[in-house]
Amino acid sequence: TISSNHWILAWTGLEINTLAILPLISKSHHPRAIEAATKYFLVQAAASALVLFSSMTNAWHTGQWDITQLTHPTSCLILTSAIAMKLGLAPFHFWFPEVLQGSPLTTGLLLSTAMKFPPITLLYMTSQSLNPALLTTMAILSAALGGWMGLNQTQTRKILAFSSISHLGWMAIIITYSPKLALLNFYLYTLMTAAAFLTLNSMKVLKLSTLMTSWSKTPTLSAMLLLTLLSLAGLPPLTGFLPKWLIIEELTKQEMAPTATIISLLSLLSLFFYLRLAYCSTITLPPHTTNHMKRWHTN
Repeated sequence: TISSNHWILAWTGLEINTLAILPLISKSHHPRAIEAATKYFLVQAAASALVLFSSMTNAWHTGQWDITQLTHPTSCLILTSAIAMKLGLAPFHFWFPEVLQGSPLTTGLLLSTAMKFPPITLLYMTSQSLNPALLTTMAILSAALGGWMGLNQTQTRKILAFSSISHLGWMAIIITYSPKLALLNFYLYTLMTAAAFLTLNSMKVLKLSTLMTSWSKTPTLSAMLLLTLLSLAGLPPLTGFLPKWLIIEELTKQEMAPTATIISLLSLLSLFFYLRLAYCSTITLPPHTTNHMKRWHTN
């Protein structure tokens, strides 16, 4: 998908990508995993069809099949919504937390990093002709929903899903003005999310109550998770602050200071649940007896 110039090849790449991840989601044969795989397949198939539709509309009007030559306004709108479906940008975000919750942590890592790379690249290649108003609206909506809906979660995979949605909002808001900045944001987001998922995977933590007892078992991993989460939240000395700072700066240069203010305030919502995760991971209380106690002993 990334290296293609022709829309059909990009579409083929997206389809192969979808089909390749399906067995990884449904591997455990748990009913929830099967449900997640079905949801994922339906959403991605619909989004791929829309990508094909927008490129055909564009070719019909302009005779161009080149990805960078997407000039027809309707095609741009359809493509933006198709890619929003692919990525899980609000208002097409509903499938993402549930699919992530149904998958194992390693598959969740793939779903929230590698599987988002091809659609982001398509946005990057068509960024000069996209509609800024639509993208800005979707971005602010994503940041808001990712923040609000993450507050109520106790499952770590769902919390990471909502954090992913709000990060995608930050990428979408800047892609029309400075595509390279959106890519930088994506790379750093991938790095930090990978660190978070792999740490949680090593600690075998799927929900907050297991995370509470993690310090006594793996203090180094818990400390690393703390730093990763604060970096995802975008706190200054850490890596995650850099893309947010640059994006706010670029939005101010584009005379979009109110938008920058709104999206910065919305990222405070996600800061709250990152801080709660961080607090739970570094709590040094000895584990009190719960149903998890048995498993804790065998470890």
